[in-house]
Amino acid sequence: MYGMLYESVAFFVQKEYGQEVWKQVCHIVDCKYSSFKTHQIYPDKLMPDFAAALAACTGETFDFFMNFFGKCFVRFFSNFGYDKMIRSTGRYYCDFLQSIDNIHLQMRFTYPKMKSPSMQLTHMDNDGAVIVYRSGRTGMSKYLIGQMTEIAKEFYGLDIKAYVLESQNDIAGGTAGPIKLSDTPLTVIVKYRLDFDNREYMAKRVNYVAHPSQQSLPAINMGVFLELFPFTIVLDHDMCITHAGEKIVETWILHNPGKNPKTFIGSHVMDLFECRRPKGTKIEWETMLQMRTVLFEFELLRTGRNKAAYNAAMNMDFENFDEMEFSEGNTALQKAHEEDDDDEIDIATGERKESQSVKSILLKGQMFYMKDLDSLIFLCSPLIENLDELHGIGLYINDLNPHGLSRELVMAGWQHCSKLEMMFEKEEMRSDELEKSLDLADSWKKQGDELLYSMIPRPIAERMRNGEEATCQTFDEVSVIFIEVMNVYDGDANNREDAMMAVTTLNKVFTAIDEEIISPFVYKVETVGMVYMAVSGAPDINPLHAEHACDLALRLTKKVKALQIPDLSIRVGINSGPVVAGVVGLKVPRYCLFGDTVNTASRMESTSEPFKIHLSFDTAKKVREVGYRVESRGHVKVKGKGEMETFWLIAAPKD
Repeated sequence: MYGMLYESVAFFVQKEYGQEVWKQVCHIVDCKYSSFKTHQIYPDKLMPDFAAALAACTGETFDFFMNFFGKCFVRFFSNFGYDKMIRSTGRYYCDFLQSIDNIHLQMRFTYPKMKSPSMQLTHMDNDGAVIVYRSGRTGMSKYLIGQMTEIAKEFYGLDIKAYVLESQNDIAGGTAGPIKLSDTPLTVIVKYRLDFDNREYMAKRVNYVAHPSQQSLPAINMGVFLELFPFTIVLDHDMCITHAGEKIVETWILHNPGKNPKTFIGSHVMDLFECRRPKGTKIEWETMLQMRTVLFEFELLRTGRNKAAYNAAMNMDFENFDEMEFSEGNTALQKAHEEDDDDEIDIATGERKESQSVKSILLKGQMFYMKDLDSLIFLCSPLIENLDELHGIGLYINDLNPHGLSRELVMAGWQHCSKLEMMFEKEEMRSDELEKSLDLADSWKKQGDELLYSMIPRPIAERMRNGEEATCQTFDEVSVIFIEVMNVYDGDANNREDAMMAVTTLNKVFTAIDEEIISPFVYKVETVGMVYMAVSGAPDINPLHAEHACDLALRLTKKVKALQIPDLSIRVGINSGPVVAGVVGLKVPRYCLFGDTVNTASRMESTSEPFKIHLSFDTAKKVREVGYRVESRGHVKVKGKGEMETFWLIAAPKD
């Protein structure tokens, strides 16, 4: 399905049920698409999957949401101006029902890979109408009801009731296609009854009185009619061809070398053509009478295309074709037909060229019932896009219908072809530039996120992005670590080289420490001068904060020693207790910790010794209980605290 259908679903689900519900639905169906592009094709199964997920989240039924999705699409496509197309189909709702297939045909120019269903209006009365839906996609019958009811309400002011009368091969909850129990392709066929007030339309339609002059028109001359419409086919009640325009017969001969042209007249129409649209339609008299407003698309069946065989056929007398088995003409025709197996004659140059796949001629038109002839007339024109395609199917400009704009459209298409190609090339270049810009924007966003998360913890940053103002938190217990790098720089030195060496050394040490920070167990708070500050237990609550802080300290002492920087050492202090944390500042916001626990941890570091880990009583008690080896230092005088019993951390528990 094209992305526009899923765009409508995503937009209105978020509008009606909220963004959180839509995120939950996408998570349930494991949807990997963060957004949908209008002209991109996505898996069909997403539609019923979304409906099933919404049903599970909200308690509504699956059918309810398929119906809702159909209504969403009608509300959404007005943004693209398609509502104007529907409003222009006619004054009444039945006019729209008769034009659905024609609308789909027009949409194929914008959405060439669209697998649109076929819908025909088969019955009308004062109380409503009956339509028949045909498709190769299952599970969409309730979706269609949503579309039909919403269009009636929005564009025609009608409150209609739609329900299924008959259904074949439709499987609820899936869009993969009907299950095939045989080699014959199956088609989903659903007959709907639409109940609405249709009296005004029926009155206009049934009680229309023709002008008397129209009732006294003479019978039409079929020869003149076929001359005006050279691609016309006249069909009897058995759907056999009784008359045909000259050009369509010539085209059939060209594409079917070796066959008797006399067999064209009298053949069943399905022996010579394939009905491309509407799909799955039985070409029968009664069916065609009900589908007079539908645009049909027939493809001419072909066995090959050979100019020599065509010329031989046109020069022969087929009056006694069956008795000409050994005649010279028939031998020439057969020889030309055999040559067609390998090579073809280029009808534009007359030169032989290698055989290649040539697009068959497509005829598009409507079926009309002629009362005087008691016959159906397929009044059609060939579908031609440009001059190359015209030559490819063996036709010329003068072969096209003299009426209408067939010739002008082909010529205009050729004249504007180069201009369109240039426009497409420019659009492709713009598209490439846009993709590069989007990739660059994504790269910048990632860099910005990394910078933000280096200043503010990810959980806090996400809450701030969501508009939450409360960024201040209280933590009952964390472990704060201070690490000071010793003997890096003499503050009284005036030598620039010494200062630069100090910066390089400090960067090397701090980088080594950064590599040992394992989120979310330990979070780096900040560095001030020679001091590195970290915390375990905030912003992510961690009951093992003391153990993780001590593990970090033990790893760091070994790692800094391994750097083997002359005279350099570190001292570490750790304390556990409650803190208050929050984001401070606007220009360069920082995540900061406040409280006596932080001050005590700083005092543990300042009273520590090189390559030793100084623990407060609270921290030592916690880690000693789980097997860490600690050694009492005794009582130490701590500024602002007086005498405090502290400990040295010796080693981690043995495995």
